[in-house]
Amino acid sequence: MLWFPAVAALALVVLPVVGLLVRSDLTRLPSLLVTSSSLNALRLSLVTAALSTVACVVLGVPLAIVLARSRVPGVRMLRSIVLLPLVLPPVVGGLALLYLLGRKGFLGILINWLTGEQVPFTTAAVVIAQTFVAMPFLVVSLEGALRGSGDRYEQVASTLGARPWTVFRRVTLPLLLPALGSGVVLSFARALGEFGATITFAGSLEGVTRTLPLEVYTQAEVDIDSAVALALLLIVVAILVIAVARPRSWEGGLR
Repeated sequence: MLWFPAVAALALVVLPVVGLLVRSDLTRLPSLLVTSSSLNALRLSLVTAALSTVACVVLGVPLAIVLARSRVPGVRMLRSIVLLPLVLPPVVGGLALLYLLGRKGFLGILINWLTGEQVPFTTAAVVIAQTFVAMPFLVVSLEGALRGSGDRYEQVASTLGARPWTVFRRVTLPLLLPALGSGVVLSFARALGEFGATITFAGSLEGVTRTLPLEVYTQAEVDIDSAVALALLLIVVAILVIAVARPRSWEGGLR
C-alpha cells in the first residue's frame, strides 16, 4: 500500500521537471545556454555557492558542536534562533540582512565608517545571503550526528589524559566526517538555488549579483524559452552536485 503515496510523492517531484522538458525548445537549447549573460550567471552561482559553503563550514561546525555539547541554560532557545532561516521566507531574511548591513543598518554604518565600502548589492552580499540560508542545513546535520553518537568516546579520551584540543581533533572531528559531507552537499545545493534573500539584499546586477536563479527570473519576463533552458541547466547542475558529491554514507543503510 505504501507504493501509492510513494508514487504520488515521486510524481510531485518529477512531473514538473517533465513539464519543463516538454515546454523547452530543444533546437534553441544550446544557443540559449551559451549566451554571455547565462555563462556569467552560471559562473557567479558556482563561485558564490562554493564560497558560502566554505563560510558555512568555518562558522557552522563550531556552532553545531557548541549546540550539541553545551549544557548552559538557554541553549534550546539558541538552537531555535539558529534554525530560524529554515522556516523564514527568504525575502524576510534578505530584508533582515539589508537593515543590518545596509546604509542605515547599525553594522552597515560601522562598516562604511571603517572601510568606506557598502555591503549590499555586491558579490559579497550574495555570499552572505547564501550563507544565511544554507548554514542551518549544515548545523542540523552535524548536531544530529553528535547527539546520535553521544559523548562517551570523548569522555573516555579525556579520562585517558587527552587534552581538550586533542579530543576535538582526534575524536570529535572524525565522528563528524560523514555528517559533514552530507551537510556540505546540502549547504552547497541550497546556496546554489538561493533566490529570495539574494534579490532582496544583493539585487540583480549582471556579472556582480545576478546568479543563475535570478537570471531565470529575469529571462522569464523577456524570453520564456531562455528561462526554461536556464531552469533545466540549474536542475542538471543541482542533480550532478548531489549525485557526485554526496557521501556514500547516505546509502549505507541500504547496503
